[in-house]
Amino acid sequence: MAGPLDGVKVLELGIWVAVPSAAVVLADWGADVIKIEAPEGDPLRGLAATGLVPFQPEVNPAFQLDNRGKRSIVLDLRRPEGRATAHALVSRVDVFLSNLRPQKLVALGMDYATLRAVNERLVYAGLTGYGTAGPERERAAFDYAAFWARAGIMASLGEPEGPPPTQRPGMGDHMTGLGLAGAVAAALYARGRTGLGQEISTSLLRNGMWMLGSDLQAAVTTGYCHTPGGRRAAPNPLFNFYRTRDDRWIHLIMLQPDRHWASFCRAIAREELLRDARFESAIAHGADGNRAKPGAV
Repeated sequence: MAGPLDGVKVLELGIWVAVPSAAVVLADWGADVIKIEAPEGDPLRGLAATGLVPFQPEVNPAFQLDNRGKRSIVLDLRRPEGRATAHALVSRVDVFLSNLRPQKLVALGMDYATLRAVNERLVYAGLTGYGTAGPERERAAFDYAAFWARAGIMASLGEPEGPPPTQRPGMGDHMTGLGLAGAVAAALYARGRTGLGQEISTSLLRNGMWMLGSDLQAAVTTGYCHTPGGRRAAPNPLFNFYRTRDDRWIHLIMLQPDRHWASFCRAIAREELLRDARFESAIAHGADGNRAKPGAV
C-alpha cells in the first residue's frame, strides 16, 4: 500500500540521530530517501565505542532504527566531484535535510542559497542546536545539552534532594525529528499550492522549550516559575507516585480528585476512607494550595 509521501524523493545529509530520524519518518510515510555519508561514515555507526550501548559485532540498534528503509551513497563533499554529484541529486529530489552546522554547509556547497539555485522547488530543512541567529548559531549540540539541559527540562524534573535526572539516548532527537518531519510535510503541501519550495528550520533548543511549553506559558502569563518539589509537594494526592508493599511503584493519574476519589477508594477496597474527614479536606482543598502528604491514600 502506497504511503502519503509515495513519489516524494528526499536527500539526507544527516549525522547522529535528529535529522536521520526525521528522514526515516518520511521514509515510513512512503518517501524515497537517499542518505549521503562522508567517506568516514555517519558517527552513529560507531555508537558502541561511546559506551552508551553494549558492543555487538554487526549489530547497531540505534543506527538501524533511524536509517532503515533508506538508500545510501558515499560522497566526499570536500572535493568538487563530490559536490557535483550531490548537486545532480538535488536537482532531482523534492526535499533536502541536514543537521550540519550552517558554516559547514556553506563550505560544502550545500547551503540553501546554493541548492535553491539548483532546484527552486526544493524544500530545504535545516536543524541546528540553538537556532540560525545569534552568537550560538554555529555551536555544536547534542540533545543532552541543547534539548534536555539548556531548555530547562532537566532542572524541572527530579527530587529536590537528588541529583539532576539524566535522559535516555535520543529522546530529544526523536521528538525534534518527528516535528521536523511534520514541518517538511507542511512545506510540501504549501509547494503543491504555490509551486515553490522554501527553507524551513528548527532547533533542539526550540523543541525542548516546546516540550516544556506549559511551564513556560505559566511563567509568562502568571509569573509562576516551577521548581521541582518532588512527590512530597504534590498538591493532588491522586496525581502522584507511590511505592507499594512489594517494592514496586505505581503512578496515579487522576487530574480531577473530587471526581475520582470515590472510584479510587472502591478500586483499592478502602471505601471507609470516604467517611474519613482528613481525606475529604485534602481532596476538597488540594487545588487551593493545601498539600497532602504522600502515603495518605
